[in-house]
Amino acid sequence: MTTETMTRGAAVRIAVPAKRSARLDAELKGLLAALIVLCVLAALFAPNFATPGNLLDILRQVAFTGIVAYGMTLVIVAGEIDVSVGSAIAFSSALFGTLVGPFHFPLWSAALAVVALGAAMGAGAGAIRAWFNIPSFIVTLAMFSALRGAAMLITDAIPIPILDERFQVWGSGAVLGVPVPVLLMLATFAMFAAVASRTAFGRSVYAIGGNAEAAHLSGIPVKRTRTVLFALTGGLAAISGLLMTSRLGSGTPNIGYGVEFAVITAVIVGGASLSGGRGSMLGTLLGGLFIVVLSNAMVLLGVNSYAQDVANGIVVLLAVLVRSRVAR
Repeated sequence: MTTETMTRGAAVRIAVPAKRSARLDAELKGLLAALIVLCVLAALFAPNFATPGNLLDILRQVAFTGIVAYGMTLVIVAGEIDVSVGSAIAFSSALFGTLVGPFHFPLWSAALAVVALGAAMGAGAGAIRAWFNIPSFIVTLAMFSALRGAAMLITDAIPIPILDERFQVWGSGAVLGVPVPVLLMLATFAMFAAVASRTAFGRSVYAIGGNAEAAHLSGIPVKRTRTVLFALTGGLAAISGLLMTSRLGSGTPNIGYGVEFAVITAVIVGGASLSGGRGSMLGTLLGGLFIVVLSNAMVLLGVNSYAQDVANGIVVLLAVLVRSRVAR
């Protein structure tokens, strides 16, 4: 192989990531512009949208789903999917209420146990996907049903009150006027953004999503990486469940309905591809904000709840269609 051929090949390899990076930057700028336009329109036409209380409520809503969405971003970038996170949130809340209530566990030990079990169950799902080659949609769909049933079973479908004021701070408190869940979401965002862009693990996730077989042949531990990814979403779902439990003041087995849709929607609207290999934490943050602002504005405008579901579905479809058009 001549020096000229090698140079040309290297130039092509450099140019392709550069094109992808430029396209991603353009998509993020477009999403940011759309979010700004939506906020301006909402401020003009939706009553009380721009009030401090409503804006803080929007951030709080984003926080509960955003914490899970950053883990889901890596899962989807790897070409996988996890539809069990809503049920995992409900199970975590129910289990925490059971441990603190009837079993009288200290709050901190119950919280650690719930997060550890959430991560372990996620790792189990990831291991089944990796070692038995069962599609992740099927594995997590089974968990979706099993965890929701387990939450109802261990509580008899009855919320368990948790009245400790120190615990309620995590879901309802604020630091310098910023809700605690929002601060935790921002910390999660910073951590996962660093992992995705600055670590070998993050690069491995993108490589697996681009071509799992090629990643395996290049020495990337595909099975182990997939297992870790689902462990992350399981642990993050448990943390979100604890925050929702704190907010509600009870271990509640019937929370988390539709969270999986909200999380996946945020990731897809944020620019990730369900076929894997593409996505960013900033895009997920902007996508989550866009969806919550849109829903909040429709509520303030008195839009029928069924019409809101239609609008959310249309937004997801348009996001996918636009991305497909741009890719072609």
